[in-house]
Amino acid sequence: MSHIEARPSAPKPPMKMAIIMSCFAAFGGFLYGYDTGNISGVKEMPYFLEHFGEPDPSNPGQLYLPTGRDSLITSILSAGTFVGALCAYPVGDFVGRRYGIMCFLVLFCIGVGLQTGGRSLAPFVVGRVFAGLGVGGTSCLVPMYQSECAPKSIRGAIVGAYQWMITIGLLIAAVVVNATKDRNDQGSYAIPIGIQFAWAIILASGLACLPESPRYLIAAGKDEAAQRALSRILAAPPDSDVVAEQYAEIAAAVHHVRSLGSTSYLDCFRSVNRNRLRTLTGIGLQALQQLTGINFIFYYGTTFFKSADINPPFVITIITNVVNVVCTVPGLWLTDKAGRRTMLLVGAGGMIVCHFIVAAISTAFPVDDNGFASNVTAQKALIAFVCIFIAFFAATWGPIAWVVTGEIYPTSTRAKQMSMSTASNWLWNFGIGYATPYLVNTGAGNAGLKGKVFFIWGGACVLAFLFVYFVIPETKGLSLEQVDMLYREYTTAVTAGKIRKQLLDSNTQDADTDAYKRAFMEGGNKVHGSTDYKEKADMRDLA
Repeated sequence: MSHIEARPSAPKPPMKMAIIMSCFAAFGGFLYGYDTGNISGVKEMPYFLEHFGEPDPSNPGQLYLPTGRDSLITSILSAGTFVGALCAYPVGDFVGRRYGIMCFLVLFCIGVGLQTGGRSLAPFVVGRVFAGLGVGGTSCLVPMYQSECAPKSIRGAIVGAYQWMITIGLLIAAVVVNATKDRNDQGSYAIPIGIQFAWAIILASGLACLPESPRYLIAAGKDEAAQRALSRILAAPPDSDVVAEQYAEIAAAVHHVRSLGSTSYLDCFRSVNRNRLRTLTGIGLQALQQLTGINFIFYYGTTFFKSADINPPFVITIITNVVNVVCTVPGLWLTDKAGRRTMLLVGAGGMIVCHFIVAAISTAFPVDDNGFASNVTAQKALIAFVCIFIAFFAATWGPIAWVVTGEIYPTSTRAKQMSMSTASNWLWNFGIGYATPYLVNTGAGNAGLKGKVFFIWGGACVLAFLFVYFVIPETKGLSLEQVDMLYREYTTAVTAGKIRKQLLDSNTQDADTDAYKRAFMEGGNKVHGSTDYKEKADMRDLA
């Protein structure tokens, strides 16, 4: 680290516009949360069961969704999101982050139309696939857009706001489903699903008014457009020093990346600059976020509470969503105060305790053959620890997984790596969504675990704790370029704090980037004429 020299820190640029645009982009999380949240209650609606269910052989006069159909309806969305997330990279690099999100919103609206317009299982399932394509693409591009536009001092909170909007979407979905569940017509499920047209229009309208990511514009060779975008983000004239400073910093890093040539998916798994480690870290982190068991609650919560004789199940689902929303807020603040690594460790530890307690309660006080709880007090304790588990997840693993995966990748391969980590989230989301009914339900071909499934989630959280401790370094307070430096320099995640402190004290970029930046800033013409910048930078043999 001898090349890092202490220098006076530059004045902080204005943050108002960057905060506004990053937070509005987080509305993509609302789309994600609402779409994944409404299916839990929709599947239990009487009218929905009349059209998509079958007579329950164990309960005469009752209707139910066979395990295979339940798995298909729930998990097929995640199959679409997996493909959508992988497609986000080429789309986002070809048309930009903003227009890429809008393209996926079109697919999402097609899916919503198929789900609300069809009265048979086939168009409903196909609609879930199209909606999944839209949600998967936006779930990749929105955090990327936020990370590239947000000020580094509050980047954790800004990107974490994406997860907060997911929780709000889940809550609103539960409320709307509860309001329409007793309707005896197609509107019972078509209204909660169809209202998503409004969410897509709101997001698309806002994006149409926001600037594109400056990092994307510079990488695409649109230097003047990048300067105008920075001018809007920083609320400063294009020829101001603050715009020149930010532009030079980003352009220097991007220019250096260009000098190294184009990249492929194979480059994401090379050892150069620890690209392989970064790629596998993102994939593993997003997989473990799903394996915490959170989507068991939000996909199957209503069904689980109903089977556990916890009433009223729809209201309990709303309560769990309220906990999710409320507890995400302190997590957003603590992300940039306590740090990413610390919060992930605390969250994993808390979830481990909650999962094993819930599993123990379910094992010691099971529901009898008639569907009645053997101990009411135990059921209340079960609800309490489910809520505490949600609180730990909401404040830690919910938002911070997106924060970390949004900032650990180098510019040259960020879009590719982000698409793979997001695809990992949705692949495991699909696997868990598909397997859960077979794990929980009783009867032939099912494991019949019921509440014992929390032993599995608890074991996964133990793995999550170990993964964070040994793999993920602290990145709080670093710019994206400094995070790149951290990954190049540190030896283990446990000891990476020393290098991070040096980076914070110096507040500089690496030697290559800093020299490019000096060459540009010393040139006199600070923002106009990207050719001047490149010529000055090329005078230095830095590659």
